Amino acid sequence: MRSDNETMDALGREEPVYKAVRTSRLYQQIVQQIEESILKGALKPGDQLPAERELAQRFGVSRTAVREAVKALREKGLVEAFTGRGTFITDGTSQAIRQSLDLMVKIGQPDGSTHLAEVREILEPEIAALAATRVEEQHLATMREAVAVMDRSRHEPDAFIEADLDFHLSLAEAAANPLILSLIDSIVGLLREQRMRIFNVDGGPERGQFHHKRILDAIEQRAPEKARQAMRAHLQQIRQDSQVYSTEEQPALSKSTS
Repeated sequence: MRSDNETMDALGREEPVYKAVRTSRLYQQIVQQIEESILKGALKPGDQLPAERELAQRFGVSRTAVREAVKALREKGLVEAFTGRGTFITDGTSQAIRQSLDLMVKIGQPDGSTHLAEVREILEPEIAALAATRVEEQHLATMREAVAVMDRSRHEPDAFIEADLDFHLSLAEAAANPLILSLIDSIVGLLREQRMRIFNVDGGPERGQFHHKRILDAIEQRAPEKARQAMRAHLQQIRQDSQVYSTEEQPALSKSTS
């Protein structure tokens, strides 16, 4: 017997019915409803989510809110998105990897920020160099849009940080190696936390944008060595801003505990 929150699709299979959502953090409610569908078994590993436009209509929200929700589900390891194919429910393996990384490398733990910086310095310059040789126009379009969003969001942390993450994930996608994308995707939560902590460092967003544009320029030129060096400079800037944040944070913590 079907429950009240299920209906039948064109093939006679039960599919979940979603409620329109109405609060300011729309994407979080979308995530919650999809998570509930997974827990109840209405969505199973391998099932494909409806297209972005259709989900937006079902939930009564914008496509932007749907994109944010899908991104959050990806970060939790609950779905995987494949270019040209769609978004599918996973078996939870990626989530287990991500949770293990979150336990091993917490930004708030001693040396956590340094550990993350070292991992990025090992991976991302070579990812940028590889992307410069394999990038396609769709990746460039996403990177350009991310840079444009960051340009107009210097005083909007959430929008800036999400666009920043989009930029780096697009680079990983442009490398055309699924293992690389999986590795970067598995630390997205840590990258977001890092960016949230350093966003308010004086001049941080402006310095980040300077480097993003240099990286994009190198990728557009299909210049791998230039892309490699531009990414190294960007990661050095992030490391320096993280150190500034830590220096500024320590006196504040001392005052709050005194």
